[in-house]
Amino acid sequence: MSAGRTVAVFGASGHTGRFVVAELRARGFVPLLVGRDAAKLRAVAAALPGAQERQVPGPESRSVAGTEEWVRVASVGEPGSLDRAFAGADAVVNCAGPFAETAAPVIEAALRAGIPYVDVAAEIEANLDTFTRFGEPARAAGVAVVPAMAFFGGLGDLLVTAATESAGWTAVDEAHIAYGLSGWHPTAGTRDAGAVSRQRRGGRRVRYADGRLEYRDDAAPATKWDFPEPMGTRAVIGEFSMADIVTVPTHLTVPEVRTYMTVEAARDLAAPDTPAPVAVDEHGRSAQTFVVDVVVRSGGVERRATARGQDIYAVSAPLAVEAVRRVIEGRVKGAGVLSAGAAFDAADFLGALSAHVSVELGR
Repeated sequence: MSAGRTVAVFGASGHTGRFVVAELRARGFVPLLVGRDAAKLRAVAAALPGAQERQVPGPESRSVAGTEEWVRVASVGEPGSLDRAFAGADAVVNCAGPFAETAAPVIEAALRAGIPYVDVAAEIEANLDTFTRFGEPARAAGVAVVPAMAFFGGLGDLLVTAATESAGWTAVDEAHIAYGLSGWHPTAGTRDAGAVSRQRRGGRRVRYADGRLEYRDDAAPATKWDFPEPMGTRAVIGEFSMADIVTVPTHLTVPEVRTYMTVEAARDLAAPDTPAPVAVDEHGRSAQTFVVDVVVRSGGVERRATARGQDIYAVSAPLAVEAVRRVIEGRVKGAGVLSAGAAFDAADFLGALSAHVSVELGR
C-alpha cells in the first residue's frame, strides 16, 4: 500500500536526513529531497544505490544524473517554495534543525497541502510549541502531526507506553527513561539545536515534576542507574531532560517523568572538540551503541522495557519512516498533534523495528 508513495524529506542533505532518505528508498517509497542547497541534495541523491537517470517535471525540480529521486529547493523563509516543494507528496518528514526555526513553517506547509507531518526534533521547547500551537489546526485539517519521532522522544515514549499498557494501566505514578550510550559524537545539527534550546531557556535546565515543566537554576543531580548487562551499573546525570518530558505526558497521566544520561556521553556532548560521528559499516552507522532502559511505577508495582541498538542518529530513520508508513496506511489513532505512544500501537510498532532495535518488554 505504501510502495511507490512519495515522501518529502526536508533537510535531506543533513546527517539524519540522509539516513531517512535511504530508509525510505529501502522500503519502496520515492523520496523527494527538499532543502536550501541544490548541490548538496543532488549529491545525496547521486549516492543512493541503484539510482537511474530520470527527468522529473515540476517546479524547483532538477534532473539528477544517476538518480530517480526528485530534488526541490525550498526555504522556511519562503512559504511558497515549501508549497511547491511538497506538491504531489503523500507526507513530509522534517529533519532540518534547529526545529525552533523550521518546525512551524514546515507544519504549516504540510497542513496547507493536507498531508501528514513527522519530524525528528529533540528540542524540548520546539516540541512543546508544536503541541501547543498546532493541535487544533491539525485536527481541523484532519492531518496527523507526529513530532519527536526519533531516538530522543519517539523511542522512549513507545517504550513507556508499551510497558504501561502491558500492565493494563492507564496512569502511572512515575516514568523513568535512562539512556546508556557508549559515547556521543554529536553532529553539527545537534550542537546548533542545543544552543538554541539553551538560549530559549536562559541557560536554565528543565525537568517534568508534579505534573508540569519546571525551569531550574541548580545543577542536575548525579546518581547511578542499573542498566541490564553487559552495561551494568553506571554513573548518570539525573534530570538530563530530553523530548520525553514533553511527549509522554501528552497522552499518559503521570506526575513525574525523569530522564537520565550516562556521564561519559554527557561529557562528550558538552566538550566542544568531540568529533562528529564516523561511519564504520555499509549502512553509514557509527560504532556508537545504546541501551534505553525504562521503568514505570504505579502503586508500588513496576514494569520495565529495554531497547538496544547502534547509532542514535541512524536508528531515528526507521522510527520516522515506520511512522510515515503507518500514517499513510491509516494505522494512526486520529488526527492532530500526537506523540508516538498516542499515535500508534506501541508494542506492535516496536516489534516492527526488530531489524534495527532489540526490545525486551516486562523485564
